[in-house]
Amino acid sequence: MVKIRLMRVGKRKQPSYRIVVMDSRTKQGGRTVATLGHYNPLAEPAEVTVDTEAALTWLRRGAQPSDAARRLLGKAGVLQAWNEGRSGGGTGEGDAG
Repeated sequence: MVKIRLMRVGKRKQPSYRIVVMDSRTKQGGRTVATLGHYNPLAEPAEVTVDTEAALTWLRRGAQPSDAARRLLGKAGVLQAWNEGRSGGGTGEGDAG
C-alpha cells in the first residue's frame, strides 16, 4: 500500500518535514516514491507548501494519507478539491469525449 506521510529533515531542535509518497513497508527515513511538498512548523505562521496536482494524482491512485499528512493536506486545500472531484461528477475538467 502506498502512503502519503511526513519525513523529518533538518537539524536537531529545528524540525522541518517533507510531505512524501512512500510504500507503507518502508522505514521512516527510507526511499521515497515522490515528494509532494514541505512543512515548516517553526515559521510564524507555520509554512505549508504542497504541489496540489501531484497530491491529487496520488490520492486518485489510492494513496492513503497519514493523520498528520491528512491535516496538512486539508490546510492546503487538497482534500477539499479531492472530495469535490469525487462527488462533483462532471463539474471538473472534461470527460466529454
